[in-house]
Amino acid sequence: MDLLGLLGILLGIITIILFIIKKFSIIVAAPIATIVVVLFSGVPILETVFGKENSYMAALAGFVASNFAIFLLGSILAKYMDKSGATISIANKVLSLVGTKNPYNALVALFLISAILTYGGINVFVIIFALIPMAKPIFRQLNISWKLVAIPVFGGTSTFTMTMLPGAPSLHNIVPSTALGTTLTAAPGIGIATSIAAIVFILVYMKFSLSKSLRNNETFHIDEKVENNDAISKRELPSFMISLLPIIVLLGIILIFSSVNNIIIVALIVAILLSAILFRKHIVQQKEVLNQGANESLSSTITTGSTIAFGSIATSVPAFKGVFQLIQSIPGPPVLSLMIGTGLIGGITASAVGAIGISVANFAPIYLEMGLAPETIHRAIAIGSGALSIVPYSGFLIIFNNLTGLTMKDTFKNGFISISVTHWIAMAVIVIMSILGFA
Repeated sequence: MDLLGLLGILLGIITIILFIIKKFSIIVAAPIATIVVVLFSGVPILETVFGKENSYMAALAGFVASNFAIFLLGSILAKYMDKSGATISIANKVLSLVGTKNPYNALVALFLISAILTYGGINVFVIIFALIPMAKPIFRQLNISWKLVAIPVFGGTSTFTMTMLPGAPSLHNIVPSTALGTTLTAAPGIGIATSIAAIVFILVYMKFSLSKSLRNNETFHIDEKVENNDAISKRELPSFMISLLPIIVLLGIILIFSSVNNIIIVALIVAILLSAILFRKHIVQQKEVLNQGANESLSSTITTGSTIAFGSIATSVPAFKGVFQLIQSIPGPPVLSLMIGTGLIGGITASAVGAIGISVANFAPIYLEMGLAPETIHRAIAIGSGALSIVPYSGFLIIFNNLTGLTMKDTFKNGFISISVTHWIAMAVIVIMSILGFA
């Protein structure tokens, strides 16, 4: 086993985490950490980092090319919803339905909205761009700790609706389906059982965290600079139905025309055009909305792409083959080592989808030969991908912090428990079902 190469991977991960803790941009930290990995791996440095193929820069460019349109359009739509006051109008309606006496009901409502949007096929980045401005006035009016927002949003967007529920239209469900020839409803028994366990855990953890926060007299507080930028407007707000219409149209187009390639881009464009018309009386300078959305989307895209590019190099160096061998020697049911292996890759790449892509290509053939059903492999890889996908250098977490004005210290614990620990519970359910002969 290439111990020096493995040390390089470990040092690269430590490097990127330390840079994030010191508040360096991930755009700076990721290539430096990549160079650390390469230095210990015996591969050409310049070609691996700056080459035109199979390099850090190629992986970054590939991610930007594939995802920039979604980030750009999602960010612009979110700006329209925010600057027009539509998000406040929706938030007021949610509060009128759940009341202000029981903050837990508001958290549950936000959790359900996040889950429904994700299961409806909306890209998770689009969801957080839209949800954070809507959630802020709810937390402000209820005067509960803004740090708690990570639990319902992460729990609703990045757990059971993404990797567990049969039929989910997420990439986490589509990639293994395409590779293994299975359907999106593969292993429905496993999917339903793990989803129930995940929902129960998230709701209990949310209740526990809220109660603890209230006991500690924690209240709504946000960085003054961020708070001033989105102060509640004194102007007339759009009605609830007008505010909701762009989101309804967005969802409807995606669901009705789900078989059309790149339909999410078409849906976002239509929703933006509709917002420009509906909110024209509520936004004086639409040019500023477009400019702000575009500028923020560029940073978000490169941030996420940088973490995935680092992970692609860290998992492609020769030493990582030794990691594969170690994973396969894990005792217990074969499905356990498959999920742990996929989860480890997710932690290195900071990308659940990236982990699934690597796992279906490298692990799936081995476990098929062991006799595991393709459907079980499909669901195990999808669920395993979330086991360590929330790490300090996760692009999703960094973007979430930028949007909320919170710090890594504020959100990492809740994010890790909401996503990773939830997936560990789901993995335990699968192992138990496997031992009992149900998987």
